[in-house]
Amino acid sequence: MKTGMLQIKIKKAFPQFYLDVDFSVHPGITGILGPSGSGKSLTLQCIAGLENPDAGSIRVNGRVVYDAGKKINIKTRFRKTGYLFQHYALFPHLTVKQNIAYGLKGMPKKEREERVRRFLEKIQLQGYGNRYPNEMSGGQQQRVALARTLIPEPACLLLDEPFSALDDETKQFLMQQFATFIHENFRGAVLFVTHSLEEAVKLCDHLVLYKDGKVLQTGPKNEVLYHPETKEAARIAGCSNILEISRAENRICMAGGAAIAVDGKKAGPYRFLGIHAHHVKFTNQAQENVFSYRVTDCRQTFDGYHVTAETPYFTVCASVPPDQIQAVLAVEKKLYLPKEHLLRLK
Repeated sequence: MKTGMLQIKIKKAFPQFYLDVDFSVHPGITGILGPSGSGKSLTLQCIAGLENPDAGSIRVNGRVVYDAGKKINIKTRFRKTGYLFQHYALFPHLTVKQNIAYGLKGMPKKEREERVRRFLEKIQLQGYGNRYPNEMSGGQQQRVALARTLIPEPACLLLDEPFSALDDETKQFLMQQFATFIHENFRGAVLFVTHSLEEAVKLCDHLVLYKDGKVLQTGPKNEVLYHPETKEAARIAGCSNILEISRAENRICMAGGAAIAVDGKKAGPYRFLGIHAHHVKFTNQAQENVFSYRVTDCRQTFDGYHVTAETPYFTVCASVPPDQIQAVLAVEKKLYLPKEHLLRLK
């Protein structure tokens, strides 16, 4: 098993689903990214002790909290895992101060009150201590829940889609604050579950890609997003253009009848070529991987246009800046697939 702050190697079977994962989480924010139903939240529940795996082991900072073979299964309250639930799970009958202090039972009253006061300052909610959760906004509730999770000084932090309960405007405002707060107030491993590529890009340092209860790929965020290894990983990483390779010779791949040049940096048998929409270009220059096209669809986005272009061999999606859209729609250029941005996928 690999070393790290948090080590997970577990199996869990259900009648219609099987979780089988093995990965490590290091300091910083690691995102589990994948579609709904792929086992992301189940993994957090197993780490926290809310679910028991059928086999495998879990280590937190080198301490075994679960080992099926050795019959070790530390109770949830003794695992020192901080769990932020999807909908925060604040106690509605307790005030903000009481919610934050909930994990400090047994601590002397004066010390407990001082620690709560400091955390209210950290989350910028001084003066809100006597309010109840239903008197606060979604963003404020999130900060209270995060403070309650961090105040007992957990060994690792488990975040289960913490932005899913927020509207988009509030989410955009809070995401950077959220990441900054965690980096400034927590030095351990953070495991962040999301099905949103945007959240993963903005918040995470490392990524674990999930699908159907399996880990597809792990690594530093940019490595995983821009160098996926398989077609499934590329899809999760936001690659909308994937072409099946019918034949490959030297640095030329045949896809849909087109001869497409690739760079020689990556060896091995591959079945697909991929390219992100923002890497598809349009050019007047005669060079490799240039194709005639026609536009079959064009939709405006927040920062440009999403164009579907059909060549005689394949169809791709392209992200086009506003200052280039007229030339692209008028078909004044050729569609260009830069070989340095082509992904060779298994």
